[in-house]
Amino acid sequence: MQENNKSKWFTPIAYAVVLVIGIGMGSFFKGSLSLDGFNLNSSSPMQEIMNLVKSKYVDDVAFDSLNNKIAEYYLSQLDPHSVYISPADLVEANEQLMSNFKGIGIEFQQNRDSVFVAYVMKGGPASKAGLKVGDILLKADDSIQLSGKKWDGDAIRSKLKGPENSKVKLLVLSNQQQKTITINRDNVPVSPIDASYEIKSGVGYIRINKFADRTYESFMQALEPLIADSIKSLVIDLRGNGGGLLSEAVAIADELIPGNKLLVYTQGANSPKMEYNSKREGLFEEGAITVWMDESSASASEVLAGALQDWDRATIVGRPSFGKGLVQQQFRLSNGGAIRLTTAKYYTPLGRNIQRSYDKGKLAYEHDFINRVQDEANGKQDSVVKGKAYKTPKGKIVYGGGGIYPDKLVASEGIVYDSTFSVIWKQNLLNDFVLHWYVKEQANFKAYKNTSEYLAAYNKIDLWAALSAYANPAQKLALKPLEKNKQQIQNQLLALIARMHWYKQGYYEVQNAMNPKLSEQLP
Repeated sequence: MQENNKSKWFTPIAYAVVLVIGIGMGSFFKGSLSLDGFNLNSSSPMQEIMNLVKSKYVDDVAFDSLNNKIAEYYLSQLDPHSVYISPADLVEANEQLMSNFKGIGIEFQQNRDSVFVAYVMKGGPASKAGLKVGDILLKADDSIQLSGKKWDGDAIRSKLKGPENSKVKLLVLSNQQQKTITINRDNVPVSPIDASYEIKSGVGYIRINKFADRTYESFMQALEPLIADSIKSLVIDLRGNGGGLLSEAVAIADELIPGNKLLVYTQGANSPKMEYNSKREGLFEEGAITVWMDESSASASEVLAGALQDWDRATIVGRPSFGKGLVQQQFRLSNGGAIRLTTAKYYTPLGRNIQRSYDKGKLAYEHDFINRVQDEANGKQDSVVKGKAYKTPKGKIVYGGGGIYPDKLVASEGIVYDSTFSVIWKQNLLNDFVLHWYVKEQANFKAYKNTSEYLAAYNKIDLWAALSAYANPAQKLALKPLEKNKQQIQNQLLALIARMHWYKQGYYEVQNAMNPKLSEQLP
């Protein structure tokens, strides 16, 4: 999906986005159910109220919108993860669990009133048509003005996306010259694996960003060359992974846990118990495993981590995970929308359901998550309730009811979100600066064979000073209180610049290389 490339900062705002997008999709099975919207029995009090509103209310009422709001409210009273998806939002919601999308294969970002190309996916339609990082998108199909008009990201995406084999004609400003580029839209693959490499001698690293429809296949493609290089241990990074398809997490667990063992089971009042067991000889059943998690690791991430922790196959490192132990099943509705309805709870092999309490309602449930992130950034210990204690086969104590509690706690290095930092965040200063810097320096990157050579050269540059010089007066004022965090910001800028050239692989290679806490926890 063409998307605005926001920097991955540990702030409540960033995690709230993860909460809505990542956690919202949950672990679910696809289903179908023909319902006439949310129509009620004509004799029910609710239907009487609706009829009275329709016939007597002082103003005209858009009943489609009202029905949507009633559905959303009703489902929110059940649990925090049962949701109604309108027909307009369903395609995009389903795309989040797909391994590809139909489009032109770019990431863009807005700087003031201009839409810049921030990344061009290698081998994608835009790359084949000659679009480059730093190009400015002026118009689409002659009449749709992109730059010079304030759009939100979704509106821009809607102008660029379209059916496979359709065309979009773009007027582009490239190297100060206008030119027209026609791009054939196509399926663009999106890997659920952000990075995979040997992080140190004998230690493999794989970062999984979501459990989409081909995550297991992608994981195996990442693992096989690491095993060929004779790794002895493996780091699986699930930080920020909001979940996805339960089946993909189970398949990965099967590769890592030896023998015929229970991996997870699901059960609900109207759903019989269903067990998922390891079935085959796995590719990495002997070597040591470290799993990194944080507050936004949820759902299918917790299924994988829970199975590995229960069977003493992994050391869980980081911070307590989100705590989502509910399984959603998607049902299509007759109006073209869908509901994702919680139909079961999942349980780890020891019988842990790691779902956090939502007794105080959905709003309090979400605020609790944001407060945890804020407390972590302020250096306070995570207040998550551990829940009931369980004992693994080797005697280790694990907990249920408050997410996956790590075996080794590692504090956050977040930056506190406050009124000064909001200026930096809302105005997208870091990404604007990074794009400006990379476009200026792009030719020099040809000299760097890898991120190690890049870091050796760029780590000597004071990017904090360069950022301050680039900022406008209001942004300069907002940067002053953040001077105490300038090393963190320097590191983030280095990682974001690497991302422009080597995409997510480069971003995580650089970020990991500059993270002493991660290095300390490597096997």
